[in-house]
Amino acid sequence: MRSAVSALLLFIPSIASAADSSVQEFSFLSSLLQMLAALALVVGLILITWHFSNKLMKKLPVGRQLQSKHIRLVETRYLGPKKSLLLVEVAGEYLLLSSSEASLSFVKQIDMLEEIEVIEEKPEQSSFATLLTRLRQAS
Repeated sequence: MRSAVSALLLFIPSIASAADSSVQEFSFLSSLLQMLAALALVVGLILITWHFSNKLMKKLPVGRQLQSKHIRLVETRYLGPKKSLLLVEVAGEYLLLSSSEASLSFVKQIDMLEEIEVIEEKPEQSSFATLLTRLRQAS
């Protein structure tokens, strides 16, 4: 963040000199610097907005309800357009549900846990989130 601010401060004289020139000369270097400064400003604003929105969403009661501990979708298999089988864990019991365009119906309760290989879910990070994590650790 400090580097983005210092880079912006370095570009201000070139931006000001480009605006003050009465001669209508095209300077590729000043245009490039202006574009890079604007890009750094936009990316910085996006990162700041993302950071504070994540903090805000964690404090809201709605954000806490999204992380359910009692109901978990284990697997989904699509059988066709708008038709699928869902394996859902509810309070330690596994239910097989059928989902179609018009309805959701119960198929079977699965009692044999040995036949199902349960893989614990880890929160997946997108490449953008991974990049942000690396940037935070570097600074």
